[in-house]
Amino acid sequence: MIEPRLSTIIRARDEDAAIGRCLELIARQRTGDRGVEVIVVDSGSRDGTIEIARSHGAHVLTIAREEFSFGRALNAGAAAARGELLVALSAHAFPLDDRWLERLAEALADPRVACASGDRYGPDGGPVTGRVEQEISLASAYPRWGYSNAGGAFRASLWRQRPFREDLPGCEDLEWSRYWLERGYRCVIDSALVVEHDHTHDSLPEIYRRARREAEGLAMFADGGAPERGLIAEWWSDTRFYSSPLRARLSHRRAARLLGERTGRRRARR
Repeated sequence: MIEPRLSTIIRARDEDAAIGRCLELIARQRTGDRGVEVIVVDSGSRDGTIEIARSHGAHVLTIAREEFSFGRALNAGAAAARGELLVALSAHAFPLDDRWLERLAEALADPRVACASGDRYGPDGGPVTGRVEQEISLASAYPRWGYSNAGGAFRASLWRQRPFREDLPGCEDLEWSRYWLERGYRCVIDSALVVEHDHTHDSLPEIYRRARREAEGLAMFADGGAPERGLIAEWWSDTRFYSSPLRARLSHRRAARLLGERTGRRRARR
């Protein structure tokens, strides 16, 4: 049996509609002589998520719903993992082809790279067309942009030295990456590492809650003391990721996100 070099940690709760597809896509990955193990960390599913995960051969860990945080779930999976490279993946995130894990491993071939993930957009809203090596100066200028545990990889050796923060309601991935960037490491963001992970069609309450959670988490380590623009000024000026300013200003989903971000930042300052 090949000792795993890659450990894929999948976070799940009530994901029976998606986790089967996610696990099938991981099973199809071409990884050469890199052994791969799959760990599912379930946080209180009330559907068939656990049964589906076990039927696909995954090692299933459970934590209680009331004990869940993104950092705690990933730390539980990482503590059980045997690989030297740890892959974080949401149960509703899907690799686009069978070489995604291979490309993640290649991105961390340089020992100066602490973590790697994909993005279609850069920090200014323009397209990412290749590999970006993020250093602390770029992370400081754009604290909302960078490594993502929705579909990315990080070094087990660095995680053992410093796990993810479990007190953050979100953005534990950006915080962990920033910690190592401050110590001279780099984070690779590459369009070739993108996974299918789409929340654009979520309900307005879900968009609001996600934005609130992530803004609160970010403000707890990065921009908690930054001056806040008025909501109208922010709605009018920040139109990134839209094809035109008009579309951005008419988007009810963007309005829900901006309201959530504002509430999250205020919660962090209490």
